[in-house]
Amino acid sequence: MDKTLRRTESQTDWLKLDLQLCFALYSTSLAMTKLYKPLLAPLGLTYPQYLALLVLWERDGLTVGELGERLFLDSGTLTPLLKRMEVTGWLKRERAADDERRVIVSLTPAGRALRQKAKRVPLKLAEATHCDVGELASLTQRLQQLRSQLLSADDEAQPAAH
Repeated sequence: MDKTLRRTESQTDWLKLDLQLCFALYSTSLAMTKLYKPLLAPLGLTYPQYLALLVLWERDGLTVGELGERLFLDSGTLTPLLKRMEVTGWLKRERAADDERRVIVSLTPAGRALRQKAKRVPLKLAEATHCDVGELASLTQRLQQLRSQLLSADDEAQPAAH
């Protein structure tokens, strides 16, 4: 190990809150969600509903499991969210004809129409962050890489099934 790095490690109190990557990510996520709230309110959307719609606007007709994988949500969290969205009329859930255990989530015409109304949300968010498109794309890519690394580390830390 480099002597400079060792000296830095010993001189730094790594147990300070502001030095924790997890807290920086957590508090940034809270701030981001707070920023989205007034942007989504005129559309009648919550932030989790917006995320679900983003996925379905990309690829309609996913199973609940596929949607959950894409959003990193389990079915216990996702099902109540989808029920509320179904009551609102943005999507419908139907059992797959070939396998009744699978539930297919599809947008309704109202759910598809909401996409046009939501088009300004990313632009308004970019304005609010004072970042240009390139900065946001670079930051997003780096965070996606970090997420992949963390998921890989978690997989490696899990005990092997016997």
